[in-house]
Amino acid sequence: MANIKSAIKRVEVAERNRLRNKSYKSAVKTLIKKYFAAVEQHIAKPSPETEQAVQVQMAEAYSKIDKAIKRGVLHPNNGARKKSRLARAIKAVAPVAQG
Repeated sequence: MANIKSAIKRVEVAERNRLRNKSYKSAVKTLIKKYFAAVEQHIAKPSPETEQAVQVQMAEAYSKIDKAIKRGVLHPNNGARKKSRLARAIKAVAPVAQG
């Protein structure tokens, strides 16, 4: 453990930030999993309701990713990559829903 007052404070600040970052990352992962589950449901039974559910999940995931980027939890390129994966998943489904 640190002996110097400023070092003790840095340890406390680092721990606080680690927990905050962990909660954001966990929330992003959870929303991404929910989104992919909604996409799977839409693939199994395409309908306007399931498509709406996919759009809602996508919006929630995008929002949380953007907030994590804004707060410095995720690097902008990492967030862009995650959002790209989400968009690609629904693009692959679009022809299936049409045909």
